[in-house]
Order: sequence, then C-alpha cells, then structure tokens
Amino acid sequence: MDTTQVTLTIRGETTPGEVIAVVGSCEALGNWSYQRAVTLHPLGDGGHTWRVTISVPRRVIFKYRYFKGFFLESKSAGGPCQVIVNLWETHHQPRMMNPKAAQQDIDDGEFGFHNGVKCVDSGWLTCQTDIRLRLHYSKRPPVSITKKKFKKSRFRIKLTLEGIEEEEEEEEEQELSPSSWHKMTTTLEISLITANDYKSRHSQPECGYALEPSRWTEYSIHTMDPDNLELTFEFFEEDLSEHVVQGDVHPGHVGTACLLSSSFLENGNDTGVVTLPIMGRNSRQTIGKVRVDYLVIRPIQGLQCDMSSSYTKHWKKRSAVDVGHRGAGSTHAAKHHKVRENTIASFKSAAKHGAAFVEFDVHLSKDSVPIVYHDLTCCISTKKKNDQTLELIEVPVKDLTFDQLQLLKLAHVTAMTGNDHKDLLDDEDEVDEHQPFPSLSQIFQAVPENVGFNIELKWISQMKDGTWDGNLSSYFNMNTFLDIILNCVLQKAGKRRIIFSCFDPDICTMVRLKQNKYPILFLTQGISEKYPELMDMRCQTTQIAVSFAQSENILGISAHTEELLKHLNYIGEAQSKGLVVFSWGDDNNEHENRRQLREQGIDGLIYDSICDVQGEQPNIFQVEEQHSLQEVITEETLKSSACSCYSIPCSAVPCVASKVHHGSVESDSGLSSS
Repeated sequence: MDTTQVTLTIRGETTPGEVIAVVGSCEALGNWSYQRAVTLHPLGDGGHTWRVTISVPRRVIFKYRYFKGFFLESKSAGGPCQVIVNLWETHHQPRMMNPKAAQQDIDDGEFGFHNGVKCVDSGWLTCQTDIRLRLHYSKRPPVSITKKKFKKSRFRIKLTLEGIEEEEEEEEEQELSPSSWHKMTTTLEISLITANDYKSRHSQPECGYALEPSRWTEYSIHTMDPDNLELTFEFFEEDLSEHVVQGDVHPGHVGTACLLSSSFLENGNDTGVVTLPIMGRNSRQTIGKVRVDYLVIRPIQGLQCDMSSSYTKHWKKRSAVDVGHRGAGSTHAAKHHKVRENTIASFKSAAKHGAAFVEFDVHLSKDSVPIVYHDLTCCISTKKKNDQTLELIEVPVKDLTFDQLQLLKLAHVTAMTGNDHKDLLDDEDEVDEHQPFPSLSQIFQAVPENVGFNIELKWISQMKDGTWDGNLSSYFNMNTFLDIILNCVLQKAGKRRIIFSCFDPDICTMVRLKQNKYPILFLTQGISEKYPELMDMRCQTTQIAVSFAQSENILGISAHTEELLKHLNYIGEAQSKGLVVFSWGDDNNEHENRRQLREQGIDGLIYDSICDVQGEQPNIFQVEEQHSLQEVITEETLKSSACSCYSIPCSAVPCVASKVHHGSVESDSGLSSS
C-alpha cells in the first residue's frame, strides 16, 4: 500500500515537562489509544510550535485529535508508558486528513480550535489518583477549639503538601527521576461552593481561606503517589496583624493538623471522615480538633478509555426529551400500569411509545452483577405454591446474589405496611421480559439501540436527622462499585445514547473523572415537603446543586419538579451557566406541569405516563434519522427517478406527519451521537 509522509503542525503553550501529542483512527496514530499516541516536538520558538512527521496509508480518510499531557516511564519493564492527559480536544467531529500525495504538510493552527470552534476538556484519571479533602458544616462545625485563648477566634485554613514545593525548585532541568516526575505531576487546588457562586480548582491565598457555614470547601490533590503524601492543615487567626510566635514568617499562625495519605489505604475505605488534633505552635499541646471528610478517586480498573469520542459535555439543544420513568412508569405510583416497572417489558413499552430515553436505577448484587431495580431493599415472601398466607421479610438487595434475585417472588417495601401484595400473587411462571431484577447486560441486549438510557447509579443517602436510606449506613466500596458498572456500560453501550445520574455528589464527581465518554447529571430533590432533608449541604437546594455541577464541570442537573414549579426561573438560570436541566418527580405526571416546564425550555422530563400521553410512534432519534435520509435524496436522484415523484414509503420509515401528533410537543431528544 502506498504511504504518505504527513507533517503535522500545531501551536499551543505547555507547562514544564508537558508535551503535545496526536492520536487518531489508524495504527500510525495509535488507534485512539492515548498510550500509543505520537508525541510532537517543540520547534525553536520557545516551545509554542510543535511538529511531527508520520507515515500513513495514502488515499484513506483518518480522524485525529491533539492532547496535552505527561508521558512517563512504564511501571513494568517493557510495558506501555504511563500517560496523564491534562487537556484534550473534544470536538464532536474530530480533525480529518485524506492524504493523496507522497508528502503533505498540515498546519492545524491553534490547539483546541477546529473549524473556528474551541472545544477542549480536562483529562480523566488514567494512572493518577485524585484525593479530595473537605471541610464543611453539613453536620456540625468542622473545627472545634478547646484552648481558651482561641475560643472566640476565627480561623483561616491552608492545606500544604509537605516537601513538594521546596524540593521542586531544586530540581535540575536534566533527566528527571521517577520521584521528580511524581512531584511534577502532583497538583493541589481548592474549590469553594455556595448556593450563589463557586470558585473551582484554583491555588490558595498565602494564609488560606476562612470557613463559612454556607460554603463547601474542598481540596483536590492529583498525584501519582497517593499513599505517600503528608498533608498539613495550617491554621491562622483571622486577625493577621500579630505574631503568635515571634519569628514566624506568617503572623497569626496558631497551629497545624497533619494527615498521612497512607491512612486511607490502611483503613481500607476510599471515603470517610477523620478527626485530627490541631497542635499549637508555641507548645506541644493541642488547641482543638478538625474533622476532615475525605474521598479517594482511583482510575477505572479493567478498562482503558479511548479518545475517539466524548459526550461528557455534549448536548444538542432541542425541545424537551421524553424520558420513561422506570420504563413505562412506576408500578406503585400509578395503579393503571399493567407492566412491572424496571423490566425489559416496561422499557420496550416505553420505546414503542416514543420515549427518547428510559430511566432506571442500577446497583450491584452480592456477587457484583449490575442489576436494575429501584429500591435498596426488597420484601420477599416465604409463600409456598398454592398457599395464600404471606410472610414478608425486608432484605437489602446487596445481600442477595444475582441467581437468588432471579428466583424471588418479591414485593415493594410498601407491602410491609399495607395489603399491596399483588406482586406476590402474580403468575408463578412469569415471562422473562416481565421478570424483576434484570441484569444491566440483559437490558442492553433487549432494548432497541435507538432508545437512550438514563442510568441512575443507586447509592445510599444520609438524612439530616442521621438516618440512612434503607437503614444501610454502609455500602460497597465506591471505586469498586463504579468500576464494575462503568465497565459494563462502556463495553456494551455501542452507539446507544447514555446519560448517568445520581443523588450522591461524590458519585457524580467520580463518574466524571473515571471515564471520558458519557455525561452525568446531578440529581437533586432541593427544598421539599415530600422528602426529608439530606445531610450533605450540596444536596439541600437546587441552587447549590447548580454551583456543584459547575464546579465539577458535569453536564447538568436533574432537579425535583416540586421546587422547580415554585421557581421556574431556576431552569433558565442554570442553562445560562452552561448546564443541561432535566426534571423528575410525581408532579411531572400532570400534563399542565409538563407544559409549564416545556415553556421554560426544560431539556428533559422524566415521568410515568409516557404510554398514556403518546400512542405508538418513533422517538425523536428515529424521526431525525428519517429527515437525514430525506436530505440525502438529491435533485439528481429525484430527476432520474422513473416515478413522477420520489418518496420514502411509510412502511419503510415511520411517517412523521402521521405519527407525531400532540405527543410530539412532548417528544424530543438531546444527546447526539450522530
């Protein structure tokens, strides 16, 4: 096969040790693998222009992207290098080349700009770990002072990584050792979140920030060496005019609290709370204690994300998306539903009635199989065949294996306090598609690919009164839980549109950092009379949920309709900040409420009655595909047709005019993969 020597040129600023690389759809460009990407070389203009020459097959169209990052030595001899992706181009349509001559020069202009549009995104965790340390007032003030002298003091707090900043300055610009690379690639940033504003990932002022009851303070440490860090909180009195200890560089410095990152590994938990003593500067006595909430986010195990596409921040604006709640609707919220919720039959029913997406909850069985079911617990019965006497037992779903779940006759937890035993009295021989607890893999195989999945990642929540969802105060390891589910989705989704969602803000953060393909929405109940208030302050109002979504750079929020109907302006305000807004809740089952939300430009509506609102019809993705087919019928095709007119028969492609009736006002889509 003839080849072309292609010289690629790009311009962009880099930090010390950082390079620009190119990755693409052919072997010479790594087949979209960042580990096999081709690094460019800086020219003699201060490192602003980068260039490389590669050999690719001639007269073949290739797609490619640039990214900035660090290329580090492999952990094992002969293994692939470790790559940290700092920033990468994420245009929906990548750059393209179709070389035809023996040699070709391509000047791609500025990094991140393609066809006049800038589209870049931060990288995900490939080989590094993200440690989050948080100080907040969700339960109680995080700092408790016992020393009388400081009882009435207000403090500023700064987090430092001991030994990193000082040693970094001493490094020579020679060959860097692995330890030097670890220091160079370790970053410390702070984010501040309130209901009205956020300040994300920036460096701290010299004496840190004061804590405020209404503000969430979060430190983020990106590191290649997560188990060998000394993290020190420095405490300063708010009045910085006087020296507490003579000779101190910073006035007002009253004490320190030290945390070793190795303690996270030792206790075996990636999330939790530690209480640290605050040691005074002028004595060995403690002056108080600080409660630190921590989260350790590790790279996904068992799978390497490629760089062919990314929808993490991609949304094609249309009218509101119809999302079938639990498929064709909640079985227990609406008596007229004949199909059991969260079953293959329910999802197929919603698909037939024009649902752009179906929404469902995913969690893990005891043997780590991703399964689809709404509640954290289920009520099982000891009923024998032909015996109507029931004894109900509430069991956590996580304590049953997938095979055990398939054998259950079960009931909703409401059956414990009432006479709603209809689930238990169904036919003994249930059709497979109506069987509860289908696996996520089964759902992917059974439901048409043109129907998107809104996958709610089920996690326990703590209420303001200290109680927990399902009375479960402990759950799976968060990293392991997500790795199993993300592996399943990334391997089986194909071309299906996927949107994740979760009520737990940490899960949202982790999904954003563990993979680079699919978006996530932060589910929030806001201020509600229907549900108890949650402990985590990031979950307590729609407004702070918006700030959180902005801070973590996720796609958007899925807000509770109860609060949205009282503050319809929240929709436009969130969208003006670059966020997508879905809504959920029983109020969405009322046509008038949906109409109001549509008028405000809501992006997605999750509701139960989709099969009643709309007759059988194609969803918006199928309608758009039909329009695309019609557009490619050129005038030449029309003229050369033997018939006096040319059309696509309704038997081959669903007819928009006949199928999309009043339901079309309530049928549209968002995430585009075309």
